Amino acid sequence: MSAITQKRGLVPELYVSDIAVSRVFYVETLEFAVLFERPEDGFLYLERDCAELMLDSAEIGRTWIAAPLEKPYGRGISLQIWTEAVEALYARVRESGAGLFLEMEEKWYRRDTDYLGTRQFIVQDPDGYLLRFAEDLGERRTPPQS
Repeated sequence: MSAITQKRGLVPELYVSDIAVSRVFYVETLEFAVLFERPEDGFLYLERDCAELMLDSAEIGRTWIAAPLEKPYGRGISLQIWTEAVEALYARVRESGAGLFLEMEEKWYRRDTDYLGTRQFIVQDPDGYLLRFAEDLGERRTPPQS
């Protein structure tokens, strides 16, 4: 079964102001693969490490926009994307000059009596969407040392 025909859960669709600029950012900087696209509609379907996103031009084709779009479009949304190569991606993002919102950090989050660790950073895409790339550091029973 191809990636396109598999059953999916949530696949966010993000409206973008310039599909060409977003394509370069997501494909060249963040190394998403283009699963398919419809240039006539300003549409891209992307995948990276099993995370899928749709990018849709706010200016071309059919849209479902409930209110006027104001920049930055990404106000109020942050997407976490799991990856196994967060250090390499972080270096690539820094080298590109993309807008880092949060530098690389190691963070432990409490879940009941356990702590879940992540190594993570946040980059802001050209329309203001926050993308948190995270790598799993495992679990532990004791709180992290401060």
